[in-house]
Amino acid sequence: MTAVPLRLLSSTACVDDGVLWVGGVPVPDLAARWGTPLFVYDEKDLRARCREAVAEFGAGSVVYATKAFLCGAMARLAHEEGLLLDVATGGELHTVLSAGVPGSACVLHGNNKSDEELRAALAAGVRHIVVDSFDEIDRLEAIHTATGAVARVQLRVTPGVHVHTHEYVQTGQDDSKFGFNLGNGDASRAVERARLSGALDLVGIHCHIGSNVFAVQNFTEASRVMVDFFAGLGLSELTLGGGLGVAYTSDETAPSIPEWAAALRTAVAPLPAGVRVMVEPGRAIVARAGLTVYTVGTVKPIGGIRTYVAVDGGMSDNPRPVLYGSGYEAFDPRRTEDPREGRARIVGKHCESGDVLIDDAAVPAGLAVGDLLVTPVTGAYGHSMANTYNKVPRPAVVFVADGESRLVVRRETLEDLVRLDVL
Repeated sequence: MTAVPLRLLSSTACVDDGVLWVGGVPVPDLAARWGTPLFVYDEKDLRARCREAVAEFGAGSVVYATKAFLCGAMARLAHEEGLLLDVATGGELHTVLSAGVPGSACVLHGNNKSDEELRAALAAGVRHIVVDSFDEIDRLEAIHTATGAVARVQLRVTPGVHVHTHEYVQTGQDDSKFGFNLGNGDASRAVERARLSGALDLVGIHCHIGSNVFAVQNFTEASRVMVDFFAGLGLSELTLGGGLGVAYTSDETAPSIPEWAAALRTAVAPLPAGVRVMVEPGRAIVARAGLTVYTVGTVKPIGGIRTYVAVDGGMSDNPRPVLYGSGYEAFDPRRTEDPREGRARIVGKHCESGDVLIDDAAVPAGLAVGDLLVTPVTGAYGHSMANTYNKVPRPAVVFVADGESRLVVRRETLEDLVRLDVL
């Protein structure tokens, strides 16, 4: 197979004498300085994607879905670029607030918000809460009775739209744990209840159809359903969620943010003037900006079957292949332009046969112990889903820009692994 296509890499990525550079820094130098496994983010690419989204949808209308990738530095960056931040738990809200982002720049999501999370969001003054169930309305009304707090809300509606993506990340079909069902009348009943409740200030409607969606017509279909429902409600805000997919492998293509925006603009054209249309890109902001650097620890050829290449990370820093069967590419950043003529199953160091990062990867010939291996497009749902299975410490995260790298999340230590133990 040919070399990894540069379109899978961030916007500042380039190759000099075979060596991959990102943000003006050679990737092997990053590995030497910060160790591996290592998450590397191109800060200029992150900012460029934020600005691209704001240019298409307008200031105050882009809500970054922090579940894709969140740390203090990312929260600040998104806020600096004019994005609101979508937080789905009290932990995400605390992380964002701790980074100095005001609550008014946050939107609270979640299908099972606790009383504590709702109270924290109201105390922080979040821009609005996306209400997901009648039970949640009950909780907000109880809080209002106790404190007098009135929640500014949008109602999440499941529009009954099925999309071509993994079933675990489909969210807009009728059979979903999220939102008020449109088809059975729950959405209309929720609107009426919210309007009658003194605890709620209903400002809009929200929908989300799934994650890593490649077909813009899916967004168009869902948007038209929502526009039809929205018409006549007399509300001022309509959030059309996110879920825009990204290409992970050389045979995939995905719509750009401008192409996505064009599809949505067509669908919302019938809306009255003055309605704010909001979107929630997550993966599309961060996925291509990030890559993961590993060190090869074992190369095990099994005659007549396959070769296993084990790296110093695995399902603890990227569980997506195990959870969703997600595909990735791999290459040696010291010989980025070399043809990848070998084949190998890239596995991690965990005590699981299912600890597979790439089932059948094209790799450079002669891949050996001590070589570096990069998987691109890991900026979304790598760090955020990382875990400590087998007590493997989570990797560090660095931002690179203008020839400099800075640590934004330190590597977890062995002491961190036992810090919560009570003996």
